[in-house]
Amino acid sequence: MKNINIADSFNVELKEDENVDNTRRKVFEAAYSFVTPLQPSKPQLIHVSMDMAKSLGIDPKSVHSEEFLNIVSGKEVYPNTRPYAMAYAGHQFGSWAGQLGDGRAINLFEVEHNHKRWALQLKGAGPTPYSRQGDGLAVLRSSIREYLCSEAMFHLNVPTTRALSLVLTGDEVLRDMLYDGNAAYEKGAIVCRVAPTFIRFGNFELFAARQDFKNLKALTDYTIRYFFPHLGAPSKEVYISFFREVANRTLDMIVHWQRVGFVHGVMNTDNMSILGLTIDYGPYGWLEGFDFGWTPNTTDRQNKRYRYGNQPNIALWNLLQLANALFPLVEEAKPFEAILHKYQTDFDQKFLDMMRSKLGLQTSSKQDKSLIDNLQDCLLMAETDMTIFFRNLASYEKDKDAIKAILMPALYRPKEISPKSLELWSQWFKAYGQRLGKETLSNKARKGAMNKINPKYVLRNYMAQMAIDEANGGNYQLIEELFTMLKKPYDEQTEYEKWFAKRPEWARHKVGCSMLSCSS
Repeated sequence: MKNINIADSFNVELKEDENVDNTRRKVFEAAYSFVTPLQPSKPQLIHVSMDMAKSLGIDPKSVHSEEFLNIVSGKEVYPNTRPYAMAYAGHQFGSWAGQLGDGRAINLFEVEHNHKRWALQLKGAGPTPYSRQGDGLAVLRSSIREYLCSEAMFHLNVPTTRALSLVLTGDEVLRDMLYDGNAAYEKGAIVCRVAPTFIRFGNFELFAARQDFKNLKALTDYTIRYFFPHLGAPSKEVYISFFREVANRTLDMIVHWQRVGFVHGVMNTDNMSILGLTIDYGPYGWLEGFDFGWTPNTTDRQNKRYRYGNQPNIALWNLLQLANALFPLVEEAKPFEAILHKYQTDFDQKFLDMMRSKLGLQTSSKQDKSLIDNLQDCLLMAETDMTIFFRNLASYEKDKDAIKAILMPALYRPKEISPKSLELWSQWFKAYGQRLGKETLSNKARKGAMNKINPKYVLRNYMAQMAIDEANGGNYQLIEELFTMLKKPYDEQTEYEKWFAKRPEWARHKVGCSMLSCSS
């Protein structure tokens, strides 16, 4: 990793915690605390994203060097840098949680390459002042899930943080996976996460809640200067413009989530990126059966606050909390209220446009919303695999048996679909065919366009769990296979056809394949 262009800013320009003891505590009037990663006993590189390494200006030949391994495992600190943990607060499951912070993440340094800024962060590299009761470590299963998913989301064209590397620490970590009192030791691991910045809504909430307006302004000015420079010099008007852009980026991210059927699982305000990136991959999942009420998070099983259908509303609620945090800098509520109101109307339009693209519609019609609503009603009548259905829909041809060719391969239990449901499906395909008749694209051109929107391959939970099971046995080949396949999720990739399939029945209730806990 020699000769990378270190360009630290966050831990240079913002206020540091003057207490350098790595003890769990409340931290006041500081944006971060300096902390040194825990020494791993026997680090081992499992996988590295060569694309991400290239984006950082890292020589491909060096990624298998001892120096690289030592840096991304926390064994060594890169020369002339000072690792740190961020201070932030947040609302968790709708309730104010107070100070949170990087409890198991340690920021290494920032890099500039090809006019882009990147921050590198180790997740699972030991305790920080913000670890509360935790040990600051991560286990192999959660690390594999984050590593694979963040890179998969990038290639799905969903705004996301990235991952550089996946490392075994050689140490064992005690975890109660299901929160049922049956703790057990698991293999420890570290993911090196990468993003332009890891600043969250919660960073602003912390200072606002404590009425630390000096640091609130410093953080906001810093964020605008480095990540929203086109908005101009900080002022009340620019703070409003800043919030507007954060809202727009968040909205775009949510629309992408809904497009591919991704459910985050823990949309707390401390898990919301100020850049509108998907951040903190915990108990996430992709819809298997199309279901607005599904959440992958066992902690959220009862209230389902973070269910698939509620993600747009939760993003709006979280934006409201960010608006409250930024209010002291503006001291006017109406501009924030207008932006939040516009989020609602913009979402309706952007969701409609997104669904049109999934259906291969290049033009708009007043009947489109009804067509989409009726489709969603049909999808809910029986357990229908969202990914397979929309991918198959690209092959629709008039006068062909669409139910047999498109719907049936996406149904989990075809025998459970009633004659009435089949009739409604027939009516929908007839309406869809009539609507396509108003389009000018050929079937071939429409299929090509739809296949760029509707992925063929996504990281289903059972696939990640299979990779985890093999990795626990020392075999990392499936990690490589999935990683390679998910770099081209919209391509046919016939060599990976076995992964274009519904979740198998054995995975329906298997731990790690359906719902997961936050400890995952």
